[in-house]
Amino acid sequence: MPRYVVEREFPDGLHVPVSADGAKAMAGVIDVNLADGVTWIHTYVSTDNNKRTYCVYDGPNPEAIRRVGAKNNLPVGKITEVRVLDPYFYR
Repeated sequence: MPRYVVEREFPDGLHVPVSADGAKAMAGVIDVNLADGVTWIHTYVSTDNNKRTYCVYDGPNPEAIRRVGAKNNLPVGKITEVRVLDPYFYR
């Protein structure tokens, strides 16, 4: 399955409460993604008041990533297909 990094911008910042409500919201995103064969691996959040995120996904194609972004009401900027370069592989 291809892996992608999705760049997102949140002009007002991304605010996910560290509570049961936040956990419920994230579980909802995961469920919507799975229906389209997309798996959210993890997200890096910028230190500038959470205005930019870099989300790592496995999915069939960029169109599926955009589709679940729309369904989850999340902005989708640049999508880049990536591969892992593991520095420990060379030892």
